[in-house]
Amino acid sequence: MPTIQLSEFTIHYAKEGNGHPLIILHGLGNNSQSWKKQLSSLKEYYTVIAWDAPGYGNSSDPKEELKHFSQFADIFKEFVDQLGYKSIYLLGHSMGSAIALDFAHRYPDIVDKLIIADPTRGAAGLSKEENRKRLQERLDSIDHLDPSELANQRVRNLLSPNASEEVIKEAERIMSQVRPPGYRSVSYSLGNLDQMNILPTLSVPTLVICGELDKVTPVSEAEIFHQSIPNSKLEIIPDTGHLCYQEDPETFNEKVIHFLGK
Repeated sequence: MPTIQLSEFTIHYAKEGNGHPLIILHGLGNNSQSWKKQLSSLKEYYTVIAWDAPGYGNSSDPKEELKHFSQFADIFKEFVDQLGYKSIYLLGHSMGSAIALDFAHRYPDIVDKLIIADPTRGAAGLSKEENRKRLQERLDSIDHLDPSELANQRVRNLLSPNASEEVIKEAERIMSQVRPPGYRSVSYSLGNLDQMNILPTLSVPTLVICGELDKVTPVSEAEIFHQSIPNSKLEIIPDTGHLCYQEDPETFNEKVIHFLGK
């Protein structure tokens, strides 16, 4: 798997295929490994790249915890520049959608089309008390639980009751790789997240995807993004939870191809 050296980080990524670049940004409990069924299928049409965010997978850890997704987006901009791409398709899942939205807002000339899957409003969707409570719960979890225990506790909530044992085990395997520097950085960034004011200003064609049975960022949340982003379309993946792209990669990939074009 290739790596790229940035000014402050070594970023690891998976890459498959040829064609216009489609770069994928993973969520809080995942890394590039969770996108293997997108890499293997979508490579027929695009150059598919899935990064490990700073503090995740085989990428290096931040020296100081990041506190805002704009910081992740700054690192991602350097990543895109180092790869030499002037325009990309961009897909972000969950917290990855927050990075993608920040990036698309600031660099609309680089993002040809945007996909946000199971997007999160973070603090903007919670009361101050609930936001504080969730941040503390996330920090306590990563500070006091072994990553495999954290995965065991969290994964089933990310999936629908229909998820196969194979999908459950793979999601647990990947989430058990989380490390405190990355997990804490994303936790703080979620606690500081409010992108509601930028959504109506987005000019990039946008696809919003959500698992029908998502309990983490439910369809009602996806509808808020769809209603707030002017040039957007909403697609629901039936019978899937928050990790809809892992539960039903065939349908997920079909929605991506239909939106981006071959």
